Amino acid sequence: MIAPRNTPAPTRPRAEVDEIAAVVDAVRVAAPLTQCLTNSVVTGFTANVLLAVGASPAMVDSLEEGPIFAGIADGLLINVGTVNAATVEAMLATAASRAAAGRSWCLDPVAVGTLPVRTKLARDLLEYRPDVVRGNASEVLGLFGETGAGRGVDAGDDVDSALDVAARLAERTGGAVAVSGEIDAVVSAESPTLRIANGHQLMTKVTGVGCALGAIVAAYLPVARTPHLAAAAATAALTLAAEEAARRAGGPGSFAVELLDALARVESETVAANLDLR
Repeated sequence: MIAPRNTPAPTRPRAEVDEIAAVVDAVRVAAPLTQCLTNSVVTGFTANVLLAVGASPAMVDSLEEGPIFAGIADGLLINVGTVNAATVEAMLATAASRAAAGRSWCLDPVAVGTLPVRTKLARDLLEYRPDVVRGNASEVLGLFGETGAGRGVDAGDDVDSALDVAARLAERTGGAVAVSGEIDAVVSAESPTLRIANGHQLMTKVTGVGCALGAIVAAYLPVARTPHLAAAAATAALTLAAEEAARRAGGPGSFAVELLDALARVESETVAANLDLR
Protein backbone atom coordinates (compact mmCIF):
# COMPACT_ATOMS: atom_id res chain seq x y z
CA MET A 1 0.00 0.00 0.00
CA ILE A 2 1.19 3.55 -0.69
CA ALA A 3 1.99 5.30 2.57
CA PRO A 4 -0.14 8.30 3.58
CA ARG A 5 1.39 11.71 3.01
CA ASN A 6 0.69 15.02 4.65
CA THR A 7 -2.22 16.55 2.76
CA PRO A 8 -4.84 19.14 3.66
CA ALA A 9 -8.02 17.73 5.13
CA PRO A 10 -10.50 17.15 2.29
CA THR A 11 -12.91 20.01 1.78
CA ARG A 12 -15.60 17.67 0.42
CA PRO A 13 -17.73 15.51 2.72
CA ARG A 14 -15.86 12.56 4.24
CA ALA A 15 -18.53 10.16 2.99
CA GLU A 16 -17.87 11.24 -0.60
CA VAL A 17 -14.14 10.61 -0.23
CA ASP A 18 -14.80 7.19 1.30
CA GLU A 19 -17.20 6.21 -1.49
CA ILE A 20 -14.67 7.17 -4.14
CA ALA A 21 -11.99 5.23 -2.30
CA ALA A 22 -14.13 2.09 -2.02
CA VAL A 23 -14.33 1.76 -5.81
CA VAL A 24 -10.58 1.09 -5.98
CA ASP A 25 -10.82 -2.06 -3.86
CA ALA A 26 -14.07 -3.18 -5.50
CA VAL A 27 -12.33 -3.34 -8.89
CA ARG A 28 -9.61 -5.59 -7.50
CA VAL A 29 -12.30 -7.96 -6.22
CA ALA A 30 -14.40 -7.93 -9.41
CA ALA A 31 -11.49 -7.98 -11.91
CA PRO A 32 -13.71 -6.52 -14.67
CA LEU A 33 -13.03 -7.72 -18.19
CA THR A 34 -12.28 -4.45 -19.99
CA GLN A 35 -12.37 -4.18 -23.76
CA CYS A 36 -10.24 -1.47 -25.34
CA LEU A 37 -10.47 -0.06 -28.83
CA THR A 38 -7.56 2.29 -28.38
CA ASN A 39 -4.77 3.87 -30.32
CA SER A 40 -1.81 1.87 -31.54
CA VAL A 41 0.72 4.01 -29.68
CA VAL A 42 -0.49 2.99 -26.21
CA THR A 43 -1.96 -0.51 -26.46
CA GLY A 44 0.65 -2.34 -24.40
CA PHE A 45 0.96 0.35 -21.74
CA THR A 46 -2.83 0.53 -21.41
CA ALA A 47 -3.10 -3.24 -20.94
CA ASN A 48 -0.44 -3.16 -18.22
CA VAL A 49 -2.19 -0.28 -16.44
CA LEU A 50 -5.43 -2.27 -16.40
CA LEU A 51 -3.65 -5.27 -14.93
CA ALA A 52 -2.06 -3.03 -12.28
CA VAL A 53 -5.43 -1.72 -11.06
CA GLY A 54 -6.89 -5.22 -10.93
CA ALA A 55 -8.83 -5.35 -14.21
CA SER A 56 -8.49 -7.85 -17.06
CA PRO A 57 -7.62 -6.17 -20.40
CA ALA A 58 -8.96 -7.36 -23.75
CA MET A 59 -7.73 -5.50 -26.82
CA VAL A 60 -10.50 -6.82 -29.10
CA ASP A 61 -10.82 -4.09 -31.70
CA SER A 62 -11.69 -5.51 -35.12
CA LEU A 63 -14.97 -4.96 -36.93
CA GLU A 64 -15.52 -8.73 -37.01
CA GLU A 65 -15.04 -9.25 -33.25
CA GLY A 66 -15.35 -5.90 -31.50
CA PRO A 67 -19.14 -5.61 -31.61
CA ILE A 68 -19.55 -9.22 -30.44
CA PHE A 69 -17.15 -8.79 -27.55
CA ALA A 70 -18.89 -5.56 -26.53
CA GLY A 71 -21.81 -7.69 -25.38
CA ILE A 72 -19.50 -9.83 -23.25
CA ALA A 73 -17.03 -7.41 -21.65
CA ASP A 74 -17.72 -5.74 -18.31
CA GLY A 75 -16.13 -2.45 -19.38
CA LEU A 76 -15.44 -0.76 -22.72
CA LEU A 77 -13.11 2.05 -23.79
CA ILE A 78 -13.21 3.65 -27.22
CA ASN A 79 -10.20 5.90 -27.78
CA VAL A 80 -9.91 7.71 -31.14
CA GLY A 81 -6.18 8.40 -30.91
CA THR A 82 -5.22 6.68 -34.19
CA VAL A 83 -7.99 6.19 -36.74
CA ASN A 84 -8.40 4.98 -40.29
CA ALA A 85 -11.33 3.71 -42.34
CA ALA A 86 -11.26 0.29 -40.68
CA THR A 87 -11.03 1.57 -37.10
CA VAL A 88 -13.77 4.12 -37.68
CA GLU A 89 -16.14 1.38 -38.80
CA ALA A 90 -15.16 -0.92 -35.95
CA MET A 91 -15.58 1.77 -33.31
CA LEU A 92 -19.02 2.82 -34.52
CA ALA A 93 -20.23 -0.77 -34.74
CA THR A 94 -18.86 -1.61 -31.30
CA ALA A 95 -20.45 1.45 -29.71
CA ALA A 96 -23.77 0.59 -31.34
CA SER A 97 -23.57 -2.95 -30.01
CA ARG A 98 -22.70 -1.72 -26.54
CA ALA A 99 -25.58 0.76 -26.51
CA ALA A 100 -28.01 -1.91 -27.70
CA ALA A 101 -26.90 -4.11 -24.80
CA GLY A 102 -27.44 -1.24 -22.34
CA ARG A 103 -23.87 -1.51 -21.02
CA SER A 104 -21.61 1.28 -19.77
CA TRP A 105 -18.62 2.62 -21.73
CA CYS A 106 -16.07 5.43 -21.86
CA LEU A 107 -15.17 7.67 -24.81
CA ASP A 108 -11.70 9.27 -25.03
CA PRO A 109 -11.78 11.95 -27.77
CA VAL A 110 -8.02 12.19 -28.39
CA ALA A 111 -7.05 15.29 -30.44
CA VAL A 112 -10.68 15.93 -31.36
CA GLY A 113 -11.35 19.42 -32.61
CA THR A 114 -8.12 19.75 -34.59
CA LEU A 115 -8.33 16.79 -36.99
CA PRO A 116 -11.44 16.19 -39.14
CA VAL A 117 -11.81 12.38 -39.31
CA ARG A 118 -11.56 11.74 -35.59
CA THR A 119 -13.65 14.80 -34.79
CA LYS A 120 -16.56 13.54 -36.88
CA LEU A 121 -16.10 10.03 -35.48
CA ALA A 122 -16.14 11.19 -31.86
CA ARG A 123 -19.22 13.33 -32.43
CA ASP A 124 -20.96 10.38 -34.09
CA LEU A 125 -19.99 8.18 -31.12
CA LEU A 126 -21.70 10.64 -28.79
CA GLU A 127 -25.01 9.44 -30.22
CA TYR A 128 -24.41 6.15 -28.37
CA ARG A 129 -24.31 8.05 -25.06
CA PRO A 130 -20.99 7.19 -23.41
CA ASP A 131 -21.30 7.03 -19.64
CA VAL A 132 -18.06 8.97 -19.27
CA VAL A 133 -16.24 11.24 -21.69
CA ARG A 134 -12.61 11.69 -20.63
CA GLY A 135 -10.36 14.24 -22.25
CA ASN A 136 -8.30 17.34 -21.73
CA ALA A 137 -9.94 20.76 -21.87
CA SER A 138 -9.21 21.35 -25.56
CA GLU A 139 -10.59 17.93 -26.52
CA VAL A 140 -13.78 18.50 -24.52
CA LEU A 141 -14.28 21.88 -26.17
CA GLY A 142 -13.59 20.42 -29.62
CA LEU A 143 -15.97 17.53 -29.10
CA PHE A 144 -18.80 19.95 -28.42
CA GLY A 145 -17.93 22.10 -31.42
CA GLU A 146 -16.26 24.95 -29.56
CA THR A 147 -12.94 26.32 -30.73
CA GLY A 148 -10.11 25.39 -28.42
CA ALA A 149 -6.37 26.01 -28.46
CA GLY A 150 -5.26 22.40 -28.55
CA ARG A 151 -2.41 21.10 -30.71
CA GLY A 152 -3.06 17.43 -31.39
CA VAL A 153 -3.04 15.62 -28.05
CA ASP A 154 -1.68 18.69 -26.21
CA ALA A 155 -4.21 20.89 -24.44
CA GLY A 156 -4.00 24.63 -25.02
CA ASP A 157 -6.93 25.42 -22.74
CA ASP A 158 -7.26 25.23 -18.98
CA VAL A 159 -9.82 23.08 -17.19
CA ASP A 160 -11.99 25.99 -16.06
CA SER A 161 -12.53 27.11 -19.66
CA ALA A 162 -14.17 23.76 -20.47
CA LEU A 163 -16.44 23.33 -17.45
CA ASP A 164 -19.55 24.89 -19.00
CA VAL A 165 -19.17 22.78 -22.13
CA ALA A 166 -18.49 19.70 -19.97
CA ALA A 167 -21.76 20.31 -18.15
CA ARG A 168 -23.64 20.52 -21.45
CA LEU A 169 -21.97 17.33 -22.68
CA ALA A 170 -22.92 15.55 -19.46
CA GLU A 171 -26.51 16.70 -19.86
CA ARG A 172 -26.53 15.41 -23.45
CA THR A 173 -25.12 11.97 -22.61
CA GLY A 174 -26.70 11.56 -19.18
CA GLY A 175 -23.31 10.62 -17.78
CA ALA A 176 -20.15 12.34 -16.57
CA VAL A 177 -17.29 14.25 -18.17
CA ALA A 178 -13.77 13.99 -16.74
CA VAL A 179 -11.62 16.96 -17.74
CA SER A 180 -7.91 16.37 -17.21
CA GLY A 181 -5.50 19.17 -16.40
CA GLU A 182 -3.31 20.60 -13.67
CA ILE A 183 -6.31 20.18 -11.38
CA ASP A 184 -8.71 17.60 -12.80
CA ALA A 185 -12.47 18.06 -12.77
CA VAL A 186 -15.40 15.65 -12.93
CA VAL A 187 -18.69 17.13 -14.12
CA SER A 188 -22.13 15.53 -14.18
CA ALA A 189 -25.77 16.37 -13.64
CA GLU A 190 -26.03 13.97 -10.69
CA SER A 191 -23.42 15.54 -8.38
CA PRO A 192 -21.67 18.87 -7.82
CA THR A 193 -18.52 19.33 -9.87
CA LEU A 194 -15.49 18.00 -8.04
CA ARG A 195 -11.83 18.81 -8.50
CA ILE A 196 -8.92 16.51 -7.79
CA ALA A 197 -5.65 18.32 -7.08
CA ASN A 198 -3.35 15.29 -6.98
CA GLY A 199 -0.92 14.31 -9.75
CA HIS A 200 2.54 15.26 -11.02
CA GLN A 201 4.05 17.04 -14.02
CA LEU A 202 5.80 13.84 -15.14
CA MET A 203 2.40 12.51 -16.19
CA THR A 204 2.69 14.78 -19.25
CA LYS A 205 6.13 13.42 -20.18
CA VAL A 206 5.14 9.79 -20.80
CA THR A 207 3.05 8.74 -23.79
CA GLY A 208 -0.20 7.06 -22.90
CA VAL A 209 -0.88 8.26 -19.36
CA GLY A 210 -4.02 10.17 -20.33
CA CYS A 211 -5.18 7.30 -22.53
CA ALA A 212 -4.60 4.93 -19.63
CA LEU A 213 -6.93 7.03 -17.50
CA GLY A 214 -9.72 6.42 -20.00
CA ALA A 215 -9.12 2.68 -19.68
CA ILE A 216 -9.22 2.86 -15.88
CA VAL A 217 -12.52 4.73 -16.09
CA ALA A 218 -13.89 1.98 -18.35
CA ALA A 219 -12.81 -0.67 -15.84
CA TYR A 220 -14.31 1.23 -12.90
CA LEU A 221 -17.67 1.93 -14.57
CA PRO A 222 -19.23 -1.54 -14.09
CA VAL A 223 -18.23 -1.51 -10.41
CA ALA A 224 -19.01 2.06 -9.36
CA ARG A 225 -22.51 3.13 -8.38
CA THR A 226 -22.51 6.05 -10.85
CA PRO A 227 -20.42 7.31 -13.78
CA HIS A 228 -19.46 10.30 -11.63
CA LEU A 229 -17.94 8.00 -9.00
CA ALA A 230 -16.17 5.89 -11.63
CA ALA A 231 -14.52 8.92 -13.18
CA ALA A 232 -13.56 10.35 -9.79
CA ALA A 233 -12.13 7.07 -8.50
CA ALA A 234 -10.14 6.42 -11.68
CA THR A 235 -8.70 9.92 -11.62
CA ALA A 236 -7.86 9.58 -7.93
CA ALA A 237 -6.10 6.24 -8.39
CA LEU A 238 -3.98 7.41 -11.31
CA THR A 239 -3.00 10.80 -9.90
CA LEU A 240 -2.12 9.41 -6.48
CA ALA A 241 -0.04 6.66 -8.09
CA ALA A 242 1.68 9.33 -10.19
CA GLU A 243 2.71 11.23 -7.06
CA GLU A 244 4.22 8.08 -5.56
CA ALA A 245 5.93 7.16 -8.84
CA ALA A 246 7.45 10.63 -9.18
CA ARG A 247 9.00 10.36 -5.72
CA ARG A 248 10.79 7.17 -6.78
CA ALA A 249 11.60 8.00 -10.41
CA GLY A 250 14.69 9.61 -11.86
CA GLY A 251 12.95 10.85 -14.99
CA PRO A 252 10.24 9.99 -17.54
CA GLY A 253 11.57 6.52 -18.37
CA SER A 254 11.68 5.23 -14.82
CA PHE A 255 8.46 7.11 -14.04
CA ALA A 256 6.55 4.93 -16.52
CA VAL A 257 7.74 1.79 -14.76
CA GLU A 258 7.22 3.20 -11.28
CA LEU A 259 3.70 4.28 -12.25
CA LEU A 260 2.69 0.68 -12.95
CA ASP A 261 4.15 -0.43 -9.61
CA ALA A 262 2.42 2.42 -7.76
CA LEU A 263 -0.92 1.64 -9.39
CA ALA A 264 -0.59 -1.94 -8.18
CA ARG A 265 -0.16 -0.63 -4.62
CA VAL A 266 -3.11 1.80 -4.61
CA GLU A 267 -5.86 0.70 -2.21
CA SER A 268 -8.92 2.38 -0.73
CA GLU A 269 -6.87 3.44 2.31
CA THR A 270 -4.42 5.17 -0.02
CA VAL A 271 -7.20 7.20 -1.58
CA ALA A 272 -8.98 7.98 1.68
CA ALA A 273 -5.77 9.23 3.32
CA ASN A 274 -4.24 11.17 0.42
CA LEU A 275 -6.98 12.40 -1.91
CA ASP A 276 -7.00 16.18 -2.31
CA LEU A 277 -10.64 16.60 -3.28
CA ARG A 278 -12.13 20.05 -3.73
